[in-house]
Amino acid sequence: MELHFPLILDGATGTELQKRGYTGDVCAEQWTLEHPEAIIDIQRGYVDSGSQVLYTPTFGANRRKLEEHGIFNRTEDYNRRLAALSEQASGGRALRAGDISPTGAFLAPLGDVSFEELVDIYTQQAAGLESAGVDLFVIETMMTLSDARAAVLAVRSVSDKPVFVTFTCDENGRSISGGDVTAALVVLQGMGIDAFGLNCSAGPEQMLPQLRRLREYARVPLIAKPNAGMPQIVDGKAVYDCTPEEFVALIPDMLRTGVAVFGGCCGTTAAHIAALRDALDGASVTPPAPLHTDKLPAATEKLPFPLPVDVRWSTVISLTADAEDALSAGQETDDPVLAVRIDDWDGVQALADFQYLIAKPLCIVCDDGELLEAALRVYQGRALYDGGLPDSVLRPLCDKYGLLI
Repeated sequence: MELHFPLILDGATGTELQKRGYTGDVCAEQWTLEHPEAIIDIQRGYVDSGSQVLYTPTFGANRRKLEEHGIFNRTEDYNRRLAALSEQASGGRALRAGDISPTGAFLAPLGDVSFEELVDIYTQQAAGLESAGVDLFVIETMMTLSDARAAVLAVRSVSDKPVFVTFTCDENGRSISGGDVTAALVVLQGMGIDAFGLNCSAGPEQMLPQLRRLREYARVPLIAKPNAGMPQIVDGKAVYDCTPEEFVALIPDMLRTGVAVFGGCCGTTAAHIAALRDALDGASVTPPAPLHTDKLPAATEKLPFPLPVDVRWSTVISLTADAEDALSAGQETDDPVLAVRIDDWDGVQALADFQYLIAKPLCIVCDDGELLEAALRVYQGRALYDGGLPDSVLRPLCDKYGLLI
């Protein structure tokens, strides 16, 4: 599917549902199915105001979140039914983006889930959205790279439609897990996503500096979906006071920064979307202009590392079940890259268990295609490769995981 830019997304869902009676006593997805007229009214208002893409009201409709609310074995059903409400609201005048959000889980050993469990959770949701006929997927409000990577792999396992990803971050560009959003961009665009950006947490003024940082690494269009300003707590409730006129004041700066996809998050209304439509009328988008096109775009989970194409190292660490000390020692060498050899499944498990120690770009040395793919799945960064596997094995792994060869 061909997308045309600038592209206008929708506005807030949660804060608009609250205006229509949602109190949080049950999960938003259950309440929406019980009060379908609320979401249809919200989304019709957005389409009337200029939204070209509606997010399906499936933000928390992954298995883990639904089960926290006592809803079991209903994931695909919920996603199909909720997506159908957006279809009714759009009336064929807007695309539907299957909306996927964080599980709230952290990877073992620091958390309680494996990476494959995350992929399975997201695959169920993505399958429901794909069967509902959504036009694209948006993986939004991401806080950890593991969630985002798992969601991308899940979507790609059931669909070839466009995938957008947006993270939420603080004023330093860091997510709740401590990763820089520039690292997330490098990793995910290597996996073939179609656009990347930011949503929630901040208003346009606070978001713009981080979008400028992203442009240094972006090779895909950028997305801006800010809140209606920074929330103020009044009588125990979050109040957003950024007017539609204030909301769009920085649109020219965002366009010059490479933003091609615009929308609104918490506190925004149909009036904010109408202001976006007017501000973008006749506007042209500045293409991405990364600064490091002559470098290898490697990244750990936390930081990007543009490397010389002829980067070398002197030490290769063999990963075994007790590789923790070896990995720690590897951080202290002068090598610009941490090279690890994986010869068996213990090595893959060691990478999964101890990758939180890795603060340098990773190079995986491996001569077994199955082991290499397993290592690439569990590693939450963008790795280099060294070894003797043929191009026919490596190319699909480059496309799927962003492997650098």
